[in-house]
Amino acid sequence: AAATNHAPGITSRRATAPEEEVAPFFEGIERLRQRIEAARLDALVMVSSDHIQNLYMDNMPSFVIGLGDAFDGPTEDEHFLRIPKTRVPGRPELAAALAGEIMETVDLAYSGELALDHGFMVPLHFLTPGMTVPVVPIIVNCMFPPFPKLGRAWELGRALRRAIDKQPGRIGLLGTGGLSHWPAAPLSGKVAIEWDREFLDAMVRNRREDLVRYSDEEIERDGGPGGHEIRSWIAVAGACEGSGGTLDFYTPLPSFAIGGAVIEMDVDVT
Repeated sequence: AAATNHAPGITSRRATAPEEEVAPFFEGIERLRQRIEAARLDALVMVSSDHIQNLYMDNMPSFVIGLGDAFDGPTEDEHFLRIPKTRVPGRPELAAALAGEIMETVDLAYSGELALDHGFMVPLHFLTPGMTVPVVPIIVNCMFPPFPKLGRAWELGRALRRAIDKQPGRIGLLGTGGLSHWPAAPLSGKVAIEWDREFLDAMVRNRREDLVRYSDEEIERDGGPGGHEIRSWIAVAGACEGSGGTLDFYTPLPSFAIGGAVIEMDVDVT
């Protein structure tokens, strides 16, 4: 189980970003790729946000799971995102089993026709470049209020872990998004370093009370509109309740308009 960023600038602006600024990020992503490859996953469950590609104000559930046997992506223009259009394999039988168990305690919408935007495709581009690992995508509403409370994101993670533990095979969990960023706004490029580090410290210690204490207003003010994507990270923490984590690295990335990090959570599978 791990969490990292998904900002479109990671691929769209890589060629123009200062190497000394962005090198730690790509080195960290490569280390995570190697760990995922070594894990020999049968499937990767991904928790991310949707950027008005599948969902809009006419229908905005808090949580959505993709049940498709494959997912097209990225939804963004190839010239912009610099990721080729492709099809990512799904695991519909696994997704359906996870959904059934999750819905014992957490309300969950589902779709057989999700398309994957940069929230999924940017991490996959680096972590499974051959697109050979089947994916089960889960969308958390981080775009439009009312947002799911942070405690509900934690409960989603707990339910997801319970569901995963009942399945055979080697299943990975990856949360993507954040950290602090002000996308498509006058403050784009700002990075709230202290806010990022405070949140990451809470992730490493996996203290629920510290992770879910932020109000929506505090997130917006201190972490930017994009800071609401910490919900994906909190879901991963909830799935690893009782275990801590390891921060592989953190670095501000103004060229990509984010605070960049990779964190890997301890997973007790005994």
